[in-house]
Amino acid sequence: MAYGKLYLVPTPIGNLKDITLRALEVLQNADIIAAEDTRQTLKLLNHFNIKKKLYSYHQHNEQGQSENIITKLAEGLNIALVSDAGTPGISDPGSVIVAKCIEKGIAFEVLPGATAITTAVVYSGLDTTKFLFRGFLPRENKDRKIIIEEIINAKETLVFYEAPHRLLDTLTYLKDTLGNRKIAACRELTKLHEEIVRGSIEDCINHFVEKRPRGEFVLVVEGKSEEEIKAEKEALWSDLTIQDHILKTIESGIDKKQAIKIVAKERNLPKNEVYKYSTEL
Repeated sequence: MAYGKLYLVPTPIGNLKDITLRALEVLQNADIIAAEDTRQTLKLLNHFNIKKKLYSYHQHNEQGQSENIITKLAEGLNIALVSDAGTPGISDPGSVIVAKCIEKGIAFEVLPGATAITTAVVYSGLDTTKFLFRGFLPRENKDRKIIIEEIINAKETLVFYEAPHRLLDTLTYLKDTLGNRKIAACRELTKLHEEIVRGSIEDCINHFVEKRPRGEFVLVVEGKSEEEIKAEKEALWSDLTIQDHILKTIESGIDKKQAIKIVAKERNLPKNEVYKYSTEL
C-alpha cells in the first residue's frame, strides 16, 4: 500500500510575508489541507491564490479527525496540517496525529517556520541559552499552583502564552508567586501594533492598567537568579552557629566529612576552621 504524506506547515503569526516559499509549495501541492479554523486558513489561502479543499482539525475533534486523516493518507493522499498561526503541535492541535503516524509507520514532515515563542524570547533581552515553555497557565488557582511549584526554582527563562482578558490576573499571580522578576510582555508579534513591554512584573502591571491589553501575549519571565538562590540558602543557616550548621547538614543524610566541606563553602570559610567546630559531634 502506498501511503500519502502528512506535512505540518507553520503559518505566519501575524505578518503574511513571513510565510516560507516551501510552505507555499506544500500548500499548493497538497491534496487536502486540515485547518484549525477553516475560515482563518481560507483568508491565508486566498491571499496567496491557493484553492484547496479544507477539513476542520481542532482540539475538540482532534482524536476523531486524526483517524480520518490516517484513512486518507492510506488512500495515497498528501495532507497539509496548519493551525491558525505558528507551528502545529505547539499549543495547537498536531501532536495527536504525529503520534498516530509514528505508531503506524506513516511518513510525515515538519516544516520549519514561524513560532511566537522564539520571537518573544529573543525580543525579551533575557537569557536565551535556556528557556522553559509552559503555554497557557490554567484558570483555576489550585491548578496554577501545581505549575508554579514545578517552575519556581527553575533557572531557565520562563515563557507563557496569555489572552488579553486574563493578562492582568496572570501578571498579578506571577508577581505574587515568583516575585517581582524581570519580564517582557510581547503582544501582536509581527503585526502592525506589535509592542514589547520590558521591566519588572509590577512595571508591566502598571502599564496595562493604564493601557487596556489587546491582542495575544507571550510573557517571557526571568528565571531564578543565582543571587536569589544564594540568598535563600543563606537564610536557612544565617541564624545557626557553625556547629549547628554542620549538625543540620549531617541530619540531611550527608556524612560528617562532606558536611564540613559544604558548610565551609556556604560560609566561605577555610575547611580547617570549620573542622574545629565538628570535633564534638
